[in-house]
This record gives sequence, C-alpha cells and structure tokens, in this order.
Amino acid sequence: MILSPLARHLLRWIALSYIGVLIAVPVGLILWRTLAPGLGQFAAWISTPAAISALQLTLLVVAIVVPLNVLFGVPTALVLARNRFRGKAILQAAIDLPFAVSPVVVGVALILLWGSGGLFGFVENDWGLKIIFGFPGIVLASVFVTVPFVIREVEPVLHELGTDQEEAAATLGARWWQTFWRITLPSIRWGLTYGVVLTIARTLGEFGAVLMVAANMPGESQTLTLLVADRYNRGAEYGAYALSTLLMAVAVLVLVAQVILDARRAATVRQSEGG
Repeated sequence: MILSPLARHLLRWIALSYIGVLIAVPVGLILWRTLAPGLGQFAAWISTPAAISALQLTLLVVAIVVPLNVLFGVPTALVLARNRFRGKAILQAAIDLPFAVSPVVVGVALILLWGSGGLFGFVENDWGLKIIFGFPGIVLASVFVTVPFVIREVEPVLHELGTDQEEAAATLGARWWQTFWRITLPSIRWGLTYGVVLTIARTLGEFGAVLMVAANMPGESQTLTLLVADRYNRGAEYGAYALSTLLMAVAVLVLVAQVILDARRAATVRQSEGG
C-alpha cells in the first residue's frame, strides 16, 4: 500500500504524539519535579541510608537472578530447539506463563507454595529458612517473572543455526562440553546477551510480585521500586520523584547497552553475510 506524503506525515505525527503522551510527558514531568529544588536536594534524597540500601538490594537481586536465568535458560532453550518430545507444547506454554499472568498473582502463588502455611511450609517451620517476606522470596519472584527472556532470545538463534556444525564437531571426536563451549555458545552470544539485558531491565523494575512476597522492611527487604511506593504513600512525594529518577537512570544505562548490542549484532550479521 502506497501512501501519499500527507498521509505519511499524518501517521508520523500521530505516532509521535502517542509516544509523547504516554512516555515522554510523564517521564519529563518526573524529571522536572525532581530537579526543581536543585541538584543538592536530589543528591540528598538518593544518598539516604534507605535509598542506598534499597539500591544495593536491588542490584544484589539482579546479580543473583541473571546467572540463574542463564544457567537454566540456555539448557532449556537447547532442549526445546534440538529435541521433539511429548509435552513440548505444554513446556512452551509454561515458559510464556509470566507474560500472561499478573505479577500480583505470581506473588500470591509463591505465598501458597513457600509461606508458613503453604505446600512447602516445612522449609520455614521445620528448617527455619524464611522464604516469603524475606530476601529469598524476592529472588524467587524476580526469577519467575524473568524466566522467558533468555529462553525466548536464545531458542530462535538455535533454530536458525541448525545442527550442522555441532554434528561435524561430534564426528571429529569433540565432547559435548567442547562443542557447546567452542561452537554453540559463541554462536548464541548475541541472543544470550540480549536476553540478559532484558532480564536486568525487568528485574530492576519489578514491583507487583515483589510487593506480595517482601516484608518491605528498610535495609532488609525493600527494593528500589518498593521504596518509591513507600515514599509516595507516606507523603514524601519529592523523595519518590528523586528515587524514580535514580531508577530511570539505571534503566537508561540498560537501554543504552541494549542499543549498543543491537548495533553490534547488526554489524556482525552484515559482516557474516558479506563474507
């Protein structure tokens, strides 16, 4: 379908207006409210013990969730891409479940499983290991909502690569771990890296599931998103704006990394096609 120049300009302005109203205006308003009292006040709010503790806890959750998703996501993607088996469709649906289920529902499900009165309540009652309303619950909730990202970024790459190189390596006597380390892993590195970036972004911004399973205690189980909500609910609106800006700054760094990775991946694809 060929559009006239007027129609193209109209569609372009409609798209820009839509993005501006939904994204640019709210973000710009938060930045304006944050910086209105001055940079000194902003620095004071983000350097409070509660803010520093929340940021450290959030980054610690990211540091745990990302390796777990990589450790279990890559083998799962390999199983889905390289094998046919009964129940594969069910497994695919289960992986996509976090996309369809509300994070609040995820939190409730984790409470029913790991709470003191839940299915695995003996872990807390008999072993004394507190999962729900503690740090392990935050990690579990974050892992659940980020499960699909690594798998869904790596699996299509494996389908595109095929098995020719892996079969050739096996024919030459390479062990499975040598094949994976020298052939499979370098081939999926861009998809894996992109999945890691998405996992980091989702973990940083997760609120609903974490809210349900965290005690929200400053310095113990309060992530940065929970601290933003806490400050706003307590009437310290400027503190909420300042912490939101800090969270956005971290998210922007992740976004910049994503853009750089996209550019490098596109350059790599062009080089391989040209070669």
